[in-house]
Amino acid sequence: MAIRDPLGPHPPHDPLTAAAAGTRRPPGGAEAEGAIADVEVILGHKFREPRLLREALTHRSAAGSGRRSNERLEFLGDRVLGLTVAVWLVEQYPREEEGALGPRLAHLVSQPVLARIAEELGLFALLSVPPGETRAGVRRRASVLADTMEALLGAMFLDGGLEPVQRFVRARFAATMIAEADPPKDPKTALQEWGQARALGLPVYEIASREGPSHEPHFVISVSLGGEMTQGEGGNRRAAEQAAAQALLARLQAGLKARMKGR
Repeated sequence: MAIRDPLGPHPPHDPLTAAAAGTRRPPGGAEAEGAIADVEVILGHKFREPRLLREALTHRSAAGSGRRSNERLEFLGDRVLGLTVAVWLVEQYPREEEGALGPRLAHLVSQPVLARIAEELGLFALLSVPPGETRAGVRRRASVLADTMEALLGAMFLDGGLEPVQRFVRARFAATMIAEADPPKDPKTALQEWGQARALGLPVYEIASREGPSHEPHFVISVSLGGEMTQGEGGNRRAAEQAAAQALLARLQAGLKARMKGR
């Protein structure tokens, strides 16, 4: 249910919606105030400066005419997220050394985790992009979702300091942290070790496609091992390789379990 963007100028077909709250707002000022409140409920933070919220939800392709993209807030949010998660991990795992805390941090702030949380929150429906980019599927790209999540964290930090960011991160990332009883390995390392342990050799990565402008590329990488192949995508080659490795490892592990059950 698309509505006009309540956070700034009202271009036609702007995708910022009230769908996350599941309600239709009346037009005009009530619509604007209601949609801002909807986003604030999702984030658990009431903005003193709503312009920061509007900026955080503006994709590069929708910037212009006095409207700034979310790239500066993304840059800030990346650092704020890293600090917030690092402090949390030190508190949560007081006996672990840096060698164990590092992989936990890398996993929690990784693109797949950020994109999944953004998807669960419905941020894809709130991001402002032109109609053409919407049809191209930009809103659903993992790299775009992750960047938007970081931009929102940057906006919250500028508006309210670390406290609202900490509250949001600890609420939304807790399940991911709890699921990793042991320090996680990055997917490429885990896939390589899995294959070597079963004498399958090394994974082979290939670029399936590369699209988009130089400032915002979109990679699709294929990886094969043990007669199986999957693909992954991301805003850079490394992210796409990690996504592909994660998908292939999950497939190989599922296949092994199925064979074990059949015996």
